[in-house]
Amino acid sequence: MVIAREPGGTAVGESIRRVLLDSKTTQLRPLSELLLYYASRHQNLCQNVLPALGEGKLVLCDRYADASMAYQGYGRGIDLATIAELNRIAISRMPDLTILIDIDPALSLGRARERNRHEVVDESRFEKESLEFYTRVRNGYLEMASKEPRRFRLLQGNQSIAGLHQKIIEIIDPLLENPNVA
Repeated sequence: MVIAREPGGTAVGESIRRVLLDSKTTQLRPLSELLLYYASRHQNLCQNVLPALGEGKLVLCDRYADASMAYQGYGRGIDLATIAELNRIAISRMPDLTILIDIDPALSLGRARERNRHEVVDESRFEKESLEFYTRVRNGYLEMASKEPRRFRLLQGNQSIAGLHQKIIEIIDPLLENPNVA
């Protein structure tokens, strides 16, 4: 299994990650933000994800194209057709399975802000966003999940981390035994 993350996953992607998530990054235009995410995504896809898939490996990625649709599309208001076109140009495939952890935006934001208080690296730019922004993002994710119920598995995020972990293991275990199950 290969584990990837976005933004990041490559030297180029990690540099982009520092720019995107640093609280000192201000006045970044929504389209510029979107394009940086796609630059990181395309690099990770070409350098890590596609070679791993070509070798028959399972790839687990923390965020992917759905995140851009949710955050930059629904959250920031970039036209969804523009993001869909970037998907067509920059990525060659969507995931077979997406685990969506649905959580009340206020609870999620509180957890993220608490986590970032204890982190050594400053990745708190998004935690400065409004509750309204996160409500739009959540609604976007839920809309995507309702349009593709075969790909999305929806989990409730208000349970314990241990409980969520167990449910994710239950979803992923069959794939580890037989990657063609998804």
